[in-house]
Amino acid sequence: MIPRTPEIDQGITVSAPRAKRKSLSEGAVGRSSAPISLSRRKGFSNGPALWSSKVMERIGGVGLQLVKNGNFGEGESPRFSVPSTRTGSRNTSPSRQKVIKTKPRGFDEETVATFGKVVHADILMEDSIWSLLPEDLLIEVLARVPPFLVFRLRSVCRRWNSILQDSSFLKSHSKVPSHGPCLITFWKNSQTHQCSVFSLPLKTWYKIPFGFLPDWAFWLVGSSGGLVCFCGYDGLCFKTLVCNPLTQTWRALPNMHYNQQRQLILVVDRVDRSFKVIAASDIYGDKTLPTEVYDSNLDHWSVHQTMPAVNLCSSKMAFCDSRLYLETLSPLGLMMYQVDTGHWEHIPAKFPRSLLDGYLVAGAQKRLFLVGRIGLYSTFQSMRIWELDHAKTVWVEISRMPPKYFRVLLRLSAERFECFGQDNLICFTSWNQGKGLLYDVDKKTWSWIAGCAIQLCNSQVCFYEPRFDVPIY
Repeated sequence: MIPRTPEIDQGITVSAPRAKRKSLSEGAVGRSSAPISLSRRKGFSNGPALWSSKVMERIGGVGLQLVKNGNFGEGESPRFSVPSTRTGSRNTSPSRQKVIKTKPRGFDEETVATFGKVVHADILMEDSIWSLLPEDLLIEVLARVPPFLVFRLRSVCRRWNSILQDSSFLKSHSKVPSHGPCLITFWKNSQTHQCSVFSLPLKTWYKIPFGFLPDWAFWLVGSSGGLVCFCGYDGLCFKTLVCNPLTQTWRALPNMHYNQQRQLILVVDRVDRSFKVIAASDIYGDKTLPTEVYDSNLDHWSVHQTMPAVNLCSSKMAFCDSRLYLETLSPLGLMMYQVDTGHWEHIPAKFPRSLLDGYLVAGAQKRLFLVGRIGLYSTFQSMRIWELDHAKTVWVEISRMPPKYFRVLLRLSAERFECFGQDNLICFTSWNQGKGLLYDVDKKTWSWIAGCAIQLCNSQVCFYEPRFDVPIY
């Protein structure tokens, strides 16, 4: 064995390979493969470079590999690992290299997507150098950090916390491309509001603290441009509130002129840095209520034309190209509300035959989709997607859900599901089974959402775009 001196032990171990006929004396590696502790000797006091060369000579020139895991716990130290091959050989096989598994930073991680990828070790950064980074350059760097990771950076120091709330940071963040679509889920558990966000680009779930909202009985309306809309009762009357989950800010909107539970939809104007909330007819079928629109620039509700007397077949609405669409049974087709003019118009677009339940989904570039089940019996049912031909006012089928996905998503013919979309992405969720399925209209691909059994089961879901630069006032 290598002699161990009583001097300070450096905590560095060497894993020696097996050898049948050689001993460790005079530069040979011994039989035992157990880690051997090397102590700092008097001859190795001229720095780590000289010390490491002495060690190489001591063990007979066996090739050593330094495995850096980047996250040393208490009592842990770097390890030199010697491949268990013949003396002088090198282990170049990628399958034998150690793969380090880490979790993404940010919020409290609930479920990490299981994708096999190598995570590079953290790089040690000198505080004396990075503390002198110019203010404008630091803002540009932080503006490009994924939004969910910024929460951890805010607790680094007071300077960073103030920068993330500065107008210059918000201006730089607005010029950065969007993080990409996410799914936000909302539910109430043990009298507390719970919220989780699934990042499609990062394939990871994050938990967002939602204790900043008031303790009202409200539910999720929808999301647009980084803002999320809720409505409910504060114990006295019907209320509508809008919040930004990233900045943890919210505001309650003034009461409507006809203040009762309505069909609501949120629309954000990124250019004008404002938002609107459109209140259509009453959800209980009261056709005498006029349409009301809230404008954040004016901070009040304006009364518009009353929707003509129709029989709605669904409470779901879709906003596409400054127009609001609803499904109607009598007269059959769609009701379209033009926000600019404030008038309603009927579109005689007949629905496909044997349509059981249909959902209107707004896509990108003025595209409007219809998603629903076809068939009267469970064995003959199928999920299909149509697109509205605005010129001919007819629905054109563009895709069908493969049977293997349909059987897993909906096991029963009467099982409830939800459907919503954003930017030509359509999401299907099953309430009872907690499953989520994504369809990309452009790529024509189907994919399951990883780790969504808990988050999507009996919860309210919609698409969400995380943004810091969208104000609520």
